[in-house]
Amino acid sequence: MFTGIVTAIGTVRSVKRTDEGLTLRIGAPYRGVRKGESIAVDGACLTVERSGAGWFEVHVVETTLERTRIAGYGKGHRANLERALKSGDRLGGHLVQGHVDGVGRVERVTRQGDAWLLDIQVPAAVARVSIPLGSLTLDGVSLTIHGMPSPGVVQLSLIPFTFQHTTLGERRPGDPVHLEGDTIGKYVDHLLRSSPHAGRRPDQEG
Repeated sequence: MFTGIVTAIGTVRSVKRTDEGLTLRIGAPYRGVRKGESIAVDGACLTVERSGAGWFEVHVVETTLERTRIAGYGKGHRANLERALKSGDRLGGHLVQGHVDGVGRVERVTRQGDAWLLDIQVPAAVARVSIPLGSLTLDGVSLTIHGMPSPGVVQLSLIPFTFQHTTLGERRPGDPVHLEGDTIGKYVDHLLRSSPHAGRRPDQEG
């Protein structure tokens, strides 16, 4: 489990393709990284297989490659990183599982006062669980939905600290981004859709 509060920006040092997927070596300032621990890389929860001073390696299976944009990562790619929560840690963002629900695309980046607004085209599954002032994880960053200017488009507001201390300040129109919808919203959506009364009016129940 994560919070969407980025604690470091890592840099891909090497990419190795295997029959089972992809192995990434990522440079990071973390200390004491252990084999088997989870680290969110641009919002995707990955398991550490090896580590050393200033780096760790993760293996990305084909299923993850199909659901994310990680297959396009090359040497030098900068990624938002977050280590998994420990019991008792502060929950500064929102509950994040590290499960990418889909890949969105940046439509527009505009400045508004001391903030930046990002308009993101999102898949239908993400749009269904997105509401104004709700939460959305973008490339591993916990953000509040500023508005929904048009169908399938979510607008997010970045404060200067987030703009400067994550890779979101590098995003430009056309860029793909990882998205994870609100966890509670996804469960509610699933329960409503799987209910035998889904789609019925109150006067039709019984």
